[in-house]
Amino acid sequence: MERIDHPVLAAQWCDKRRARGARIGFVPTMGALHDGHLALVRRAREENDVAVVSIFVNPLQFNDPRDYELYPRDFGADAVLLDVTGAAMAFTGTLAQFFPGSGGDLANVPLRDPGAAAEGLEGERRPGHFAGVATIVARLFELVKPARAYFGEKDFQQTRVVLELARALGGPPIEVCPTLREPSGLAMSSRNARLSPQQRVDALALSRALYAAQSAWQKGERDADALCALLARVAGASPLRIEYAEVRDPERWTAARPRGALQRAQGLLAAYCGDVRLIDTLRLDGAPR
Repeated sequence: MERIDHPVLAAQWCDKRRARGARIGFVPTMGALHDGHLALVRRAREENDVAVVSIFVNPLQFNDPRDYELYPRDFGADAVLLDVTGAAMAFTGTLAQFFPGSGGDLANVPLRDPGAAAEGLEGERRPGHFAGVATIVARLFELVKPARAYFGEKDFQQTRVVLELARALGGPPIEVCPTLREPSGLAMSSRNARLSPQQRVDALALSRALYAAQSAWQKGERDADALCALLARVAGASPLRIEYAEVRDPERWTAARPRGALQRAQGLLAAYCGDVRLIDTLRLDGAPR
């Protein structure tokens, strides 16, 4: 696997591969890779000629400077995992390299409007987060020009923002891949590395609440308020500090909770486990996993 430390050089590598007729599957990441990321890479490799991965802890999408500073970074270790998984190239860079006119100053990077999917929930609690996501993802698409791009379902609202972005840009096709979980049920996340053994047990309240809501759906519950109350009750019966326990129509994002009987439902949770913020999600009307 080739390791490239400048986005312009990575773009040139991609240009050469496309000129030879290769289809590029692209997985954007912030590093601290786990099996969930690697599953995206495997799918990108299987469905395309080559898999390319970006590793960049994007300061534009952090509304909490301390969270940005604490985010784990180890490009070398990530590159080893990607090599074993079959990625053809991984690249990184600095803010100044991704946005040459910025001089490395966040204030000099023009932010994209992330669209209506950024409203509510994460967008409300993390001001500017989705503008930062949309800005870097658009830049990455410009550099890599992938045939397909792959994102994990766990960051569900983010996938809605990216889908809107791709429509506005005219591509690429976006593949949203299922959340991978540890055997315990804990959703895989780079932030899990910051959890103590006891906190990992406490964090299981998120998946427990989502599965309880999915079970209620299977038994006929369709009222959004009732499903949200169940999510909050189950997740709240733990040491977690619940930030939100919500449902949305996964095919028609709304900032506010939908009213009336639902035809489809996505359960969404955010909570603090100690000082670590975790999110989790599950399609309630899907087949039980």
